[in-house]
Amino acid sequence: MTQFDEARISKAILGAYHGKLAEHIVSDVIIVGAGPSGLVAAADLAAKGLKVVILEKRLTPGGGVWGGAMAMNEVVIQEEAMPILRELNVRTRNVEDGLYTADSIELAAALILKAVQAGAVILNMTTVEDLCIHDGTVRGVVINRTFGTTPLPIDPLTLMADAVIDGTGHETMLIEMLKRRGLLEGLPVADRLGDGPMNAVEGEKFVVDRVSEVYPGLWVCGMAVCATFGGPRMGPIFGGMLLSGRRVASLIAKA
Repeated sequence: MTQFDEARISKAILGAYHGKLAEHIVSDVIIVGAGPSGLVAAADLAAKGLKVVILEKRLTPGGGVWGGAMAMNEVVIQEEAMPILRELNVRTRNVEDGLYTADSIELAAALILKAVQAGAVILNMTTVEDLCIHDGTVRGVVINRTFGTTPLPIDPLTLMADAVIDGTGHETMLIEMLKRRGLLEGLPVADRLGDGPMNAVEGEKFVVDRVSEVYPGLWVCGMAVCATFGGPRMGPIFGGMLLSGRRVASLIAKA
């Protein structure tokens, strides 16, 4: 067996992790939230040669995909999003015209693997405390360990990028930070941030159509779109989430 000891294990982890972090102090795109839309956006942008880092405050990336509905680990995907599942080699079952089911565990794992293998870096257990704004444009995020956001005075680090995506779902963490400071006044966002009542049909369309740059340098995708603009929630159908991630990646790449 290979000769090793605990010190070599620790040194290997520290060297690899800090090399990865140092490489992404400055990136092309920062995505906050490793849910389905953020992971698709990361994979698409990284495949275009952009340097992409995803920040996920939880231990496990994947967002709400894992649980399916009421912890029944199946999700529904509509026909329009099936090309993405075929790219991921995720198995599906046709339940009726235009609707398919997929194992949520397989889908979440495939989304994560695709993003990482495309070249995106995921930093989990990392939360965003604040935004870095220069001359009226979001230029980065202020980060800390998820377990570091306590009354203890633990100073953060800052990551910089040309574009930042709020993919934090219902929380809209980054949009909330702007709103608290009055920086969204006069912009076409909901008076009270948060998604509306369930309407799966309208919600699936809304989450794709309303992807946009809300504030210079700051984009929204996934459920953060609905929460930012007051769109309806849609429950455990995930095609719109995947397509929302693809659309924001396309718009950012063009920009």
